[in-house]
Amino acid sequence: MASWDDVARICLALPETSEATSYGSRAWQVRNKTFVWERPLRKKDVAELGDSAPGGPVLGAYVPDEGAKNALIAEEPDVYFTTSHFAGFAAVLCRLEELDTSSLTELAGEAWACRAPKRLAAQHAQDP
Repeated sequence: MASWDDVARICLALPETSEATSYGSRAWQVRNKTFVWERPLRKKDVAELGDSAPGGPVLGAYVPDEGAKNALIAEEPDVYFTTSHFAGFAAVLCRLEELDTSSLTELAGEAWACRAPKRLAAQHAQDP
């Protein structure tokens, strides 16, 4: 079970990452581009999700494309989900309390790579 402290620790370990605030919630950025963020559900989200709406914290993360988002949701629907707000958008929502730290590390690294400048991402991929 991951926590916001885990999110901060994992994200801030990535190159040139900082923590910021976006719409009043925590967000992690690489060179001022958000890649992972706290995403409280809005009333519309809760109404849309109904009984499957998570009661705990929700993490948003960029993914390479909608295919990757759909694959995550299909593989682990108890962890990953989306709402109509994110239709056509390469980002996935996660039930933070259902995400283990290994999966969080992988998700944050992939989200970081999606948003980092190409040279920085390439350099990081080569680092041991």
